[in-house]
Amino acid sequence: MTQLLLIRNSIAGIFLFMILVSNTSVAQDTLNHKWHYVLEGYMMFPNMSGQTTVGGLPEVEVDASAADILGHLNIGAMLYAEATNDNWAITSDVLYMNLGQDAQQSNFVTGGDVTMKETCWELAGLKRITPWLDAGIGGRLLSLNAAIDIVTLKVLRSESATRTWFDPVIIARSNHVFNDKWLLQVRGDVGGFGIGSDFTWQGQVYAGYRFSTIFQMTIGYRYIGIDYDKGDNLDRFLYDIDTYGAVLRLGFNL
Repeated sequence: MTQLLLIRNSIAGIFLFMILVSNTSVAQDTLNHKWHYVLEGYMMFPNMSGQTTVGGLPEVEVDASAADILGHLNIGAMLYAEATNDNWAITSDVLYMNLGQDAQQSNFVTGGDVTMKETCWELAGLKRITPWLDAGIGGRLLSLNAAIDIVTLKVLRSESATRTWFDPVIIARSNHVFNDKWLLQVRGDVGGFGIGSDFTWQGQVYAGYRFSTIFQMTIGYRYIGIDYDKGDNLDRFLYDIDTYGAVLRLGFNL
């Protein structure tokens, strides 16, 4: 109950911040600063490495390449949206993946598989600090279901659990458009701070091209690190996983 209350209050705080950002931007920028909107569907070709466990199971090593994950990907959906003017940006990033992966063998684990269903929604507000730097705050709401079936000492053991948590994040990015055609963006954030994850961080870099005033395409690389470890013994839930890989984005300017 305490965790749900914290999540609810944190989300309410983020939405309040967004409202204040919007109201302040309208008051300060006047109607001469028009808003520009971008909507991008994208696909990530991820690699994953780290450890996970549920309940009293031993920690399971995850080490999967992009080919492994795409081969086990049941469904994935990713959508990014952004509204910007000369001084402000409001962004939304939604990611959903349902994938399975073979468990890596170790001293305690001789076989098995791990299935993970991950939903992540990030909402953020950024302020233009200099012509080349935006900075702001945001939050990621994550819901993760992990189901683990492993063989230890020739005995099949199974556990599954779902955890939902909220990570506040501090964000900085650099956005550039060259000759009204070429795009370059570098973005990084850190967060968690024990409120949700013990620590989380992210780095992204993209280069793209605007084929018209409406359509654009970007390619890049994204690295997401999440260290979440809550509970003890039979109530433990560990997700200490790095996800990284190439990203292809198809976008529309409105």
